[in-house]
Amino acid sequence: MDIRVQQAAFALGQELERFAAGRPDTGAVVSFTGQVRDEGGTLASMEIEHYPGMTEKAISAIAAEAVARWSLTDCLVIHRYGRLAPGERIMMVATAAPHRGDAFAAAEFLMDYLKSRAPFWKKETGADGVSWVASKEEDEAALTRWDRTP
Repeated sequence: MDIRVQQAAFALGQELERFAAGRPDTGAVVSFTGQVRDEGGTLASMEIEHYPGMTEKAISAIAAEAVARWSLTDCLVIHRYGRLAPGERIMMVATAAPHRGDAFAAAEFLMDYLKSRAPFWKKETGADGVSWVASKEEDEAALTRWDRTP
């Protein structure tokens, strides 16, 4: 497992190439990249805050659960913090497994967790001022499907 919480941008292609290389026991690699979205054309920036140490520990625990639940050969989570502009990458999840079903399910599980439970705080600055991003009901609801065994 490779868990990174970092301020610096990452090169998506390089990260995915490095993650996927040299895996003869892996039949599937799935990746997802999240970006700062400006739905109304008024967002100037998003600032992401976290508690160093606590955040990495929490993400590592959920990644270990994903590895165990779906028999992954590996997983990667990169999540940025700091001030980000619309269109910049926020995070990346990659999973590797012998079969695609496990790789897809684990990636989706990790994304749902990162969206709703990972200890990050997001503040948006836009035309209407500054506001903290509240959790969304649909993101919370997405977590309930993982209460079942895959």
